[in-house]
Amino acid sequence: QVQLVESGGGLVQAGDSLRLSCAASGSIFSINAMDWYRQAPGKQRELVATITSGGSTNYAISVKGRFTISRDNAKNTVYLRMDSLRPEDTAVYYCNAHIKATRWEPEYDYWGQGTQVTVSS
Repeated sequence: QVQLVESGGGLVQAGDSLRLSCAASGSIFSINAMDWYRQAPGKQRELVATITSGGSTNYAISVKGRFTISRDNAKNTVYLRMDSLRPEDTAVYYCNAHIKATRWEPEYDYWGQGTQVTVSS
């Protein structure tokens, strides 16, 4: 059984920084891409950032230049460093990982439970 556990959310003021972490555990053969999504109240979940197993990254236009995604493959962990936070960044942030539990199984998507980020003006 694969689990993703997130941490690092909280309440901050505009302009502050936060770092989110998401650790994968359980039966893991390999992890391909890892992503961060967010969902604000009344809005659809949106992709914030992606990092491949090789370290290539991609960002939503709204966060480019302010957020940095990284990963530690030895720890099966993905991070999201968020700088210059704005009130519109307020949302529940979810990590997603594309994982093969064993050599013989296909890759599946796994989700964390979500962590709340609130940015006050």
